[in-house]
Amino acid sequence: MTQDPDAALQIRRLLPAQWKDAHPVMAQLRALDEAEFLRRVRQQSCTGYELVGAYQGGALVGVMGMRPVQTLARGAYLHVDDLVVDAAVRGSGAGRALMAYAEADAQARAMAVVFLDARPEAIAFYERGGYALHPAPSMKKRLAAVP
Repeated sequence: MTQDPDAALQIRRLLPAQWKDAHPVMAQLRALDEAEFLRRVRQQSCTGYELVGAYQGGALVGVMGMRPVQTLARGAYLHVDDLVVDAAVRGSGAGRALMAYAEADAQARAMAVVFLDARPEAIAFYERGGYALHPAPSMKKRLAAVP
């Protein structure tokens, strides 16, 4: 992907008609075929999940999924589920711009915290942005496949 490095980066929410455009970038993070990707985004959008895109020179170079959450333990917060920048333009500032968008969105919703799950290789990126590891570990249990 060749981009004009001087083109201004634009961050905006994706409309449902644009979700398909996000698949090639998101596929660099999530191994989902396009149909499954779109099915999951449609399903999650019913509970507030949104896709946000980073555009440079008119091309989609980064994608972030985010959703508002309310729990007894944490109160209201914004959760970033997915963040990926096209491998060809990593280090361009698109990831930082997407996270700044998420933080501004959380504040506009009167939320004081942004949570996310990070892959080990991305922890340094988030730490440079002021994020810290949360002391409560996540746990999971794989259950039998549901028909």
